[in-house]
Amino acid sequence: MTPSPARQSLARRTRRVRETAVGLTHPLTEALAAGASDPARPRPRARVRVPRALELLPFPTIDLVLLGDLLLTFALFSTGLSYLESEAAEARSPLDREGLVFAALAFSLPLALRDRWPLAAWRSAALLIPLGTVVSRQFLSSGIPYTAAAAVMYMLVVYSVAVRCERHITVGVWIVSVLGAWMIHPDSMAVVTGMVTVAVLFGYNVRARRLAAGLLALEERRSERALAAQAALEERARIARELHDVVAHHMSVIAIQAEAVPLQASGDARRLEEGLKEIRALSLAAMTEMRRVLGVLREEDGYADTAPQPGLGRLEELVGTARSAGLTVTLKLIGDLMGLPTTVSLSAYRIAQESLSNAMRHAPGSTVLLKIVRYGPELHVQVTNNAGHRSPEESGHMGHGLIGMRERVSVLGGKLWVGPTGTGFAVTAILPITEDA
Repeated sequence: MTPSPARQSLARRTRRVRETAVGLTHPLTEALAAGASDPARPRPRARVRVPRALELLPFPTIDLVLLGDLLLTFALFSTGLSYLESEAAEARSPLDREGLVFAALAFSLPLALRDRWPLAAWRSAALLIPLGTVVSRQFLSSGIPYTAAAAVMYMLVVYSVAVRCERHITVGVWIVSVLGAWMIHPDSMAVVTGMVTVAVLFGYNVRARRLAAGLLALEERRSERALAAQAALEERARIARELHDVVAHHMSVIAIQAEAVPLQASGDARRLEEGLKEIRALSLAAMTEMRRVLGVLREEDGYADTAPQPGLGRLEELVGTARSAGLTVTLKLIGDLMGLPTTVSLSAYRIAQESLSNAMRHAPGSTVLLKIVRYGPELHVQVTNNAGHRSPEESGHMGHGLIGMRERVSVLGGKLWVGPTGTGFAVTAILPITEDA
C-alpha cells in the first residue's frame, strides 16, 4: 500500500533531520572516540648514538624529535609548577603540593604524546585541562584558570592533530575546543578561539602541502616507471630487429649454401670441403653478431660484447655473401658516404641486408641492384630485384623484416616505400642525416 503524501513528506523531513544530525555529530564522535590519526609520516629523523657506557640499554639510538618533545614537556611542567606554587603561596591557598603537581602535569603531560599519538594527546589534554582548572581556579590572581604553559601545550597538540588527522576530525577538535573554552572561562573564549583557529589552519595548511607533495612524488614515480617500461619495450624492439636481421640474413645464406654446395660439388670432395668451410664461416659470423646483440641482456657483472656495429663500410662483405648465395648483385655508391652518423650507417646497412635476405628467400638467383646515394642532408637506399627463379605470385615480401625496416626509418624520421615493381620487388628508403641521429 502506497503511503499518503503527508506521510511521504514527513519521512523526507525526518530523513533530512537525521542526516543533518549525523553530519553535525560525526566530527565530534570521530574526534572524541572513533577517529584515528594517520601513521607517522616517513621521514629521515636525526638520531644520535648513545655513549658506549649506555650501549646495554634497550635503545641503541635516541630519537631527537621525541627527545625534544620530552624536554619541552619537562620545561612546561617545571615553569608551570613554579608559577602555580608562587600563586598559591601569594593567595595563601590551603592546597597541598600534590594538588599543584597534578595541575602542572595536567597542563603539560599530553605534549609528550603528540608526535606518535597526536589524537590521543589531544583527548588527554581535553580531559586533563578541565581537571587541572578545578585546582588552579582557586588561587590564580589573573582569573584565567589555566597557565601559559597549558596554552602552549594545547596549541602544539591541536597543531599536531591538524597535521596528522583528516579534516572532519580537525573540525571536531576545533568545535570541542571552542565549547570547552566557553564552559571553562567564557571571558577568554574569544582569545582561545582565535589561538585554536590559527593552530588548526596552520596545521591543515602543512597537511595539505605534505599531501600534495606526496601525490606529486607518487606521480613522478609512476612516470619514471612508465618511462622505464617504455624504454624497455623500445630496447626489446631494437634487439628483436637486430636478431631478425642477423638470423634472417645469415640463416638464409646458410640454407641456400647447404642446398647448393652438394649440387655444385657433384662428387668433388675438394669443392664440397670448400663449400662446407664457407658455411662454417657464415655460421661463425652469425654467432658472433648474435653474441654482440645479446650482450646488452647480460647482467652488470656479466660479459657484454662491445664489438662495433656494422655499417656501410661492410657493404662489400655483405654483397659478397649474397653473391655466394646465388644472387647477381650490382652495387652502386654515389656521394660521400664517409663520416655518416652511426645510426644512419647502421640503418642503411640493415635495410640493405634485409632486402638481400628477402631476395634470397623469395627470389633466389635473381639480379639485384643495390644503390646508395647521398643527396645533401639525406641518404637514399634503393634495392631492386627481379623475379629470379620463382613466379611473381611467390615473390611477395612480407614478414617481420619489413616491420623492422619501417621502425628503423621512423626512428630517424625518414620515409620508406616497399612493394612489387614489374616482376620483382623494390625497397626505397630516405634517411635524414643529422648529427644527433
